[in-house]
Amino acid sequence: MNRYLGHPSQLYGVEEHRLVGGKGDGMRLFEIRNGRGLELTVSADRCADIARLTFKGDNMGYFAPSGYVSPAYYDREGDGFLKSFTAGFLATCGLTTVGPPDEDDGEQLPMHGTIGNCPAESIYAVTDEDAIRLHAVINPSSLFGEKLVLYREIICSLDRNCFEIVDTVRNEGDKVSPLMILYHMNMGYPLLDENAELLIPSDHVKPRDARAQEGLDSWDKLLPPQEGFAEQCYYHTYDGEKGAAQIYNPTIGKGLRITFDTKELCFLTEWKQMGVRDYVLGLEPGNCSPDGRKAMRAQNKLQILEPGAEATFHVSVEMLEER
Repeated sequence: MNRYLGHPSQLYGVEEHRLVGGKGDGMRLFEIRNGRGLELTVSADRCADIARLTFKGDNMGYFAPSGYVSPAYYDREGDGFLKSFTAGFLATCGLTTVGPPDEDDGEQLPMHGTIGNCPAESIYAVTDEDAIRLHAVINPSSLFGEKLVLYREIICSLDRNCFEIVDTVRNEGDKVSPLMILYHMNMGYPLLDENAELLIPSDHVKPRDARAQEGLDSWDKLLPPQEGFAEQCYYHTYDGEKGAAQIYNPTIGKGLRITFDTKELCFLTEWKQMGVRDYVLGLEPGNCSPDGRKAMRAQNKLQILEPGAEATFHVSVEMLEER
């Protein structure tokens, strides 16, 4: 017990808010503060994803031009996904497809799946001696379709400036189901600019296409905003069991480091988009690449979840300060 405090929220805690007006009208947001400079905004109506991440007053993530968009505006046809793609620091993609609109096994699949536009069925936060723990259940199940349910926990340390995402996906149906998940983590200004230093200690780097091949020798170099920039994607894999990606900007003296278990998440996609206002760097651990379900099946890399089975994924984010 801190005898100086009237209420813990003087230093840390969780507050639930609702947006008023615009495309985000009515959306529930959980504002988490750890009292050491780390602040997260969790969007309850968008998969309990992390809409905003700030560290000691500086923004870390990318917020797309669409801003906050309620799932009521979600358009699953073609590239309609982009109209409601807020990005934020974390946008979860899946759970049965990741990547562009696709067709697989007779099923038409929307861009990046539907989980990121699914509201949490239940969500609550508890605070103990060392962490704030937010729990959420996201259920995109459908009649005659897949019945994968995501049980999410976001653990924000009160002792250190770090947090962990622990996701368990359970197949609650009676048939086998593909399982694809990608943690679309998006770095934005002022963390991201041409002075930022990118470190991805992977063992193998593969360009997605001819466009990415053009910049293969400089995949880790960041640019100022470029007019008409066409995105470049690189696929990183690791020989060891620990995957990591780090960005640090000496201009603001801050950065962050993402770590994950490669037995759970065997790919890291680097999405390099240096456009004007479309200025974002994605560092995206996943159990797949964002090439679509058909491609993963053809490569014999598609994870399958049996009825009653579950898979758990861990992703940690540690904030970095001036070295």
